[in-house]
Amino acid sequence: MAQRLRRTQERFEPLVTRFILGGIFVVGLVAQFVQPVGDAIEGKAYLGGALLSLVGYVLYDAVKDLSSSVRQPAPASVNSSDLGEFVSEAFKARKVEVSFLGYTGETLQHELYNRLRALAVNPGQTREVSIRMLVPDFEQPMAVPARVGPDGQHVDDPAFRDRLLRRCEEYEGVLSGLADQLNRHGNLAVRCEYRFYPGIPGQKICIFNRVQVLHGFYDLSVRMRLQRTGPEYYDPKGYTTDLNVCSPGTAASDPVVTMWNKHFDDLWALASVPGWRRSAAA
Repeated sequence: MAQRLRRTQERFEPLVTRFILGGIFVVGLVAQFVQPVGDAIEGKAYLGGALLSLVGYVLYDAVKDLSSSVRQPAPASVNSSDLGEFVSEAFKARKVEVSFLGYTGETLQHELYNRLRALAVNPGQTREVSIRMLVPDFEQPMAVPARVGPDGQHVDDPAFRDRLLRRCEEYEGVLSGLADQLNRHGNLAVRCEYRFYPGIPGQKICIFNRVQVLHGFYDLSVRMRLQRTGPEYYDPKGYTTDLNVCSPGTAASDPVVTMWNKHFDDLWALASVPGWRRSAAA
């Protein structure tokens, strides 16, 4: 709703402002030379007011053009719920590359799903899409996610890990299925792949088209229950994770973006293939 009101304001504000300023100019000019009009509004400095209105109109027009030509800087930090805006912006490119390192990738997966579906209707200038998702190796014992044991201990829970494993398998299946449909169109090349990295999901990293990096840390102390009376689990919540935004264009940010790209590429090269894909290839 707020975005709709903002778009309406951006659309009509220039028109209304110019109409008011233009109206003041015309009335003031007419009042200067047409006596009845001047007498009716009992003004004296009509011409001066008209000229000032005209100057205001010209300045307003110039400022609007200048502001529209200046790109707004990216915010310093965002919430994971704002990922849709970054995904939409990334998919305006001819070659789209999205890289993720984190927990299950649920928040990002939903946004990618919507964008891939939109490509089937209107691909725009996009011709190639590459999606790489790095998630923890849920096939191995883990400290997080884990069951909450006595005194808050982290107790590995194979059943809970398997639940997350199946979820990631489902996410990849959905995105890969859309990719196969798009590839059959002939004018698009879409790839989506999940891989495993060892360790706990401490960081959340999203890289868009190798030029913009979002980075944050999961709250590893978050607990949840699958059932009201069931056991508690350590289960980080990605959708509440705040992310720092690093975009190129400055001497400070460019090396950071390059560093994160290399770090992700190195991890991707070391990552293992999920068991569900090994089974399918056998």
